[in-house]
Amino acid sequence: MPRLETTELTLADARGVSGRILQRIERVGNRLPHPFFLFLILAGIVAVASAIAAGLGATTTDPATGDAVAVKSILSPEGLAYAVTSAIDNFVSFPPFGLIITVMLGIGVAERVGLLGAFMRGAVLSAPRWAVTFVVVFVSLMGNLASDSSMVILPPLAAAAFLAAGRHPLAGFITSYAAVVAGFSANVVPAGTDVLMSGISTSAAQIVDPDAEISVLANYFFFATSTVILAVVITFVCQRFLEPRLGPYEGERDRGDAERLGGRERRGLLVAVIAIAVYIALVAAAVLWPGSSLQGEDGELLQSPFMSSIPVFILLFFLVGGVSYGIAAGTLTQWAQVPEMMTETVKELVPFIVVIFTAAQAIAWFGWSQLGLLLATGGAEVMEQTGLGGIWGLALFSVFVWLPALLLTSGSALWTLLAPIFVPMFMLNGVDPAYVQAAFRITDSASNPLVPMNPMLPVILGLMQKWAPKGGLGTLFSLVMPFTFVIWGVWMLQLLVWGLVGLPVGPGHELMIQR
Repeated sequence: MPRLETTELTLADARGVSGRILQRIERVGNRLPHPFFLFLILAGIVAVASAIAAGLGATTTDPATGDAVAVKSILSPEGLAYAVTSAIDNFVSFPPFGLIITVMLGIGVAERVGLLGAFMRGAVLSAPRWAVTFVVVFVSLMGNLASDSSMVILPPLAAAAFLAAGRHPLAGFITSYAAVVAGFSANVVPAGTDVLMSGISTSAAQIVDPDAEISVLANYFFFATSTVILAVVITFVCQRFLEPRLGPYEGERDRGDAERLGGRERRGLLVAVIAIAVYIALVAAAVLWPGSSLQGEDGELLQSPFMSSIPVFILLFFLVGGVSYGIAAGTLTQWAQVPEMMTETVKELVPFIVVIFTAAQAIAWFGWSQLGLLLATGGAEVMEQTGLGGIWGLALFSVFVWLPALLLTSGSALWTLLAPIFVPMFMLNGVDPAYVQAAFRITDSASNPLVPMNPMLPVILGLMQKWAPKGGLGTLFSLVMPFTFVIWGVWMLQLLVWGLVGLPVGPGHELMIQR
């Protein structure tokens, strides 16, 4: 029998001390309010803090003009008038709001017609035996294209692929799950996460610079490169550590999850690939054509209408691929299905939209009251005095993110909380917000498998127990933990190398702000 089938573990048993730590984190996390109320409470704290600071006559310095700026109270007549009259504008103009909905309209169509699922199944189940692990990991790292659904789709497929290759299916399951969840930020194709994070970063950066704009591609170079690096590293951890620990699999050889693509699905994928290639070629021609209206002044691309419109081009990328696949595979038979699929996608975003309302108010009040600028300038002075700015300050920030990341399930909610403080703080030390965003994302992503409040855990456990019937949360956490810390360590090393060498994390985003 497989070794883990005879081991009955619970969360409290998971590797002794680590299990007790996770249990405490779960207790604390369960006491946290819903993000909607969390940001409502934060808005209240901002209002009270601004009143106290204003009453004490707190002032800071405008980094752009050098003029003294007084903190303003949200609880003053002027502040209350601002809070009421600006509420709607704060909501609808919050950068992530329109960006994430725009991109998800296209991704939602691609997912619902079956393109994303067919791509993942085809890649995993068609891999040659010698490359099974690497292909499983690489595709799993790109699973964030399908958002949370990739947690349910890919690990069972990986288990089936490993079983077909005569290897332990639980190794495939755990390896894929670790890559999907801990490597959530890695991808070679910009996804909804990139759009959401860049929007929040833009809102935070505008506390210091009202004209600041963090591109959707702000972290593209870093995370696209890390997709390949992590694929190699995770493959190594699986084959050298996880599989020897599990030993040979002696259970049933049922391959029910390993159903290969049918003729229609293969035809759909082929047509979608051709359509996407043509689309990319047309966009490239439209952007690079001399005198194109998508270029900036003197043919500039980094500061151009094209870069400002990246979310729209990502939307069209997924629409072209999704519609082409759907027509060829027969999953899209009427044009009316396209807006219906978009409607279903927006319905899934309603919880996000609800949270955005209070989050937008809290951040707007933070900026209007000048509390954000006060904290940023104070923090920047501490960084300057201690020498903990630049890349080493970012490394310390990334370590700090571990605790709140384990307590708060939503990465976007956590970044919404932290960005208004840390993005301006690092900006005043000359650090580009894109680097701050990357430092946050590597910890937020790597810590995902160890978040006890993850609502998908019951589903993941149910799927895992096909291969480890007596395994519990302890089994899952203890098996995935090595991947978590290896992924974070590799990302941290990459961040340090990136910063020390002076490489841009994305187009136009180097370590220090380019004036």
